[in-house]
Amino acid sequence: MKLDRFLVCGLGSLGQHCVLALHQFGVKIVAIEQVAPQSWEVPNLVDLLDELIIGDCRENNVLAQAQIQACRAALIVTSNEGVNAEIALAIRQLNPHTRLVVRSAKANLNRLLSQQLGNFIAYEPIELPAHSFAIAALGTDTVGFFNLDGYWLQVVRQRMSPAHPWCNARRLHQIDTRSQKLLAHTRSATEPGFCQWQFEEIVTAGDLVTYIEIADRSSLHTTPDRSLAAGKKTKQPQIARWARRVGDRFRQFWRSNFQQQVRRVALICCLIVVLLLAIATVLFRQYYPNTTWISAFYASAILLLGGYGDLFGNFENITTIPWWLQTFALGLSLAGTAFVGVLYAVLTESLLSSKFQFVKQRPPVPQQNHIVIVGLGRVGQQVALLLQQFKQTVVGVTLQPDINSTILPDLPIITGNIDRSLAQANLTTAKSVIIVTDDEMLNLEVALMVQAIDPQLDLVIRTSGQRLSQHLTKTLPTARVLGMQTVSAEVFAGAAFGENILNLFHIDRQTILVTEYTIETGDTLDRLLLAEAAYGYGVVPILHQRNPRPAILMPTDDILLASGDRLVVLATTESLRRIDIGDPYPKSWQVEVELAMTAESTFEGANIIGRISGCSLRVARDLMENLPGILNIPLYQHQAQRLVGALEKVRVKAKIVPITSGRLRQRSVGGASQNENRP
Repeated sequence: MKLDRFLVCGLGSLGQHCVLALHQFGVKIVAIEQVAPQSWEVPNLVDLLDELIIGDCRENNVLAQAQIQACRAALIVTSNEGVNAEIALAIRQLNPHTRLVVRSAKANLNRLLSQQLGNFIAYEPIELPAHSFAIAALGTDTVGFFNLDGYWLQVVRQRMSPAHPWCNARRLHQIDTRSQKLLAHTRSATEPGFCQWQFEEIVTAGDLVTYIEIADRSSLHTTPDRSLAAGKKTKQPQIARWARRVGDRFRQFWRSNFQQQVRRVALICCLIVVLLLAIATVLFRQYYPNTTWISAFYASAILLLGGYGDLFGNFENITTIPWWLQTFALGLSLAGTAFVGVLYAVLTESLLSSKFQFVKQRPPVPQQNHIVIVGLGRVGQQVALLLQQFKQTVVGVTLQPDINSTILPDLPIITGNIDRSLAQANLTTAKSVIIVTDDEMLNLEVALMVQAIDPQLDLVIRTSGQRLSQHLTKTLPTARVLGMQTVSAEVFAGAAFGENILNLFHIDRQTILVTEYTIETGDTLDRLLLAEAAYGYGVVPILHQRNPRPAILMPTDDILLASGDRLVVLATTESLRRIDIGDPYPKSWQVEVELAMTAESTFEGANIIGRISGCSLRVARDLMENLPGILNIPLYQHQAQRLVGALEKVRVKAKIVPITSGRLRQRSVGGASQNENRP
């Protein structure tokens, strides 16, 4: 039986977006929903389905009606994790081979079910978009950042400046090295994006270059401060720089720790008490005979604590101390009673307000170059954790007045009224703002408020509905609007085809999936060169592993894939669809070899042809011994250009030529197929 059907269990918001994502793959889709909704979040959803069944997904007769035996995969995405587990067990009893893609946040249960059921994978929809929100808010050239086998990989999107070392000095294919790979190159908004670039084109000023490189987390923390004025730094004397630094530190200390008026008064009182103590100590030491500095200090402290009667309580005439010093002592005692009383009151208020819960105090609100997260629900907490892992300065804003002190204890949090909270968050000097509350209307309100405060501030907005996302994109064109369900659905749909989606990021509003394949005998990637997989299906290989050898990051195009190999690629949903059905882009180029300068060139040229084109050494040597001639194997353009460049290095003259119909007929009659020529 041909397994060409995909089952979606649960047509909530995530389920509907899964149907929309699967529809892009051009497959048959069957959906089961317990109760037919009055309206659909995704317009014309029913038209995208081959069959809609109303019933309970846990019932065997309902699953039989959906023809579960013919279903290649089942996306189980109801909002109840317990129900999802039941559905997975029921489906596995009816079909031991169906791919199960389950919505679940229970990591241990997911691991046990995967071991028991097989061909099972589970995702938490909250965690998948959180990474996208965190990356979008960095405010740097970084558009993707993820860990792969212990290595941190960074996707950089950079506008070339005239001062950049690549500008007018490097061709696009020269960007590819053992530590980085080119993903996209554009010179205008109308040009194609991912995996679209010209091999020999030179990088020029104004070009937008996107590439992936091996990096570390500290490389993310390189954004210049928005509050610094542009221009060259002026030289200042050391004392002036020190004074300015001290002043800045004091202002930051004042604003961050003493925003409440009572605390400011307490600080002033404390400074006055210290000043009075110092003055009194000097005066008593100067005018009180036979005393010491320590005695003068203690006498001053006693007066400040209201002990005037202890020192001057006798009715006898005190002739050893001047009358004005005695009057000063009386004033000192009165001032001490007032100011020390204020300090006692502040201390008492602090103890009572803390309710005697001695917990770790949150850090102060940062003053500049920070990321503001509005909404600290599950999504907001996940985003905050990721940004802290990326070594970013973060502040949270929440409408909950009493947030649990154990939640993100190292994160400064502002609570209460949204107007006052935004004012305290120092938006004018912030790097970006992420708005991820559970209320879409509140997200819209906050976005407009932030836009009014600082129109230049980078905005990242969470939405759920497809229509609102489209409207917000038009209303706030500079903001990054990310639909929670849309991002999650693309991962669920990709995983339904048997691949493991490790991560994702966005380029030009296009989702790029970090996808892991395990090559099996006879599948569409088996016995292909990495060049053929990359250019044929529009993917970028970033890791290859052949057991028991260690994994190779940024592998070369010359590796021949075999059964059992592990391959990690960057791909769009269109690329995954092409790989699944085995529909590569056509090869339309050949290489014409004209002349080899020396005998050594002939020998080395044959080796290079065999390695890059994938043909056998016999075919390559026959070509090199009968020059001029055309390599009778079709190639992709980049593959052919790379072959010509490699031949030139060993003094072999060659060029690429387009395949004509005559050459195609010649190849089909007199030439062996490419797979047959491979060793």
